[in-house]
Amino acid sequence: MAEYRPGPLSFNSTADERLRARYEAYALFRRTAEAVTMRALADDLLQGDGRTHDVIVLGDLNDEWQAATTQILYGPPGSQMGTGGFDHPDRGDAERLWNLAPKILEEGGFSRIFEGQHELIDHIMISHSLLAKFQKVSTGNGKLPTTVEARPAAPHDKPSDHSPVVATFNL
Repeated sequence: MAEYRPGPLSFNSTADERLRARYEAYALFRRTAEAVTMRALADDLLQGDGRTHDVIVLGDLNDEWQAATTQILYGPPGSQMGTGGFDHPDRGDAERLWNLAPKILEEGGFSRIFEGQHELIDHIMISHSLLAKFQKVSTGNGKLPTTVEARPAAPHDKPSDHSPVVATFNL
């Protein structure tokens, strides 16, 4: 039987390294399945023509913007904001989602602090039709509680440990 040490993050609170590794693999598989499911929904919404359909996919993805699970949501590779191909339309644009993360990072933004590190794990991704309407994106990077401080003893007892990510569009 593995020794369990209660703590704010139970998967890191075990003395059994094999148990911790299995839990981490399960979490990664789950995030991957969620990303694949959301990508399929985005494909249905874009209907192969993201140049005319306004689609926004957003939320707490629990992964950075360059993580493989996040990149699944982008669709065809290439042309992401912050890359050399961004200003050059290609055949993938109609099915691609653009992550606004590079714009947040340009301003030094982040969505949470975990173990003293600033992370951007909350994302807003938009279809091609919204690129021209996009104005700005930001996070409320005020004093955030740490992950431990924000972990609620009961639902709604304490604040979130994430900043809101807010995008403005000229619709």
